[in-house]
Amino acid sequence: MKKGLLDILKGKFLVSGDAPKNWLFLLFASFLAAMMISSSHQADKKVHEIAGLNEEVRALRSEFVETRRALQQLKLESSLKNVVVQRGLQPSQDPPQKIIVKKEP
Repeated sequence: MKKGLLDILKGKFLVSGDAPKNWLFLLFASFLAAMMISSSHQADKKVHEIAGLNEEVRALRSEFVETRRALQQLKLESSLKNVVVQRGLQPSQDPPQKIIVKKEP
């Protein structure tokens, strides 16, 4: 057991008679490790991108709510009345009259 562990630590399995088989396995394992690291980095990148997009959605939703509130405030009759008075318009003193157009046969 001790001799086998020492052989592995010294790297004798890389120079022994069946070394090409061991080298191919090491290359394959290295390739798999590189692929795993790459996919992990891509997944982390996606997570950060999603977090940024969620933050942007929250900001846009907040801006939408604020704009909708301002619009509702502007649509109030009292707000419209103040704007119209500032422009010099006043309510009519005479009530409106209905105009009826009669068709002749």
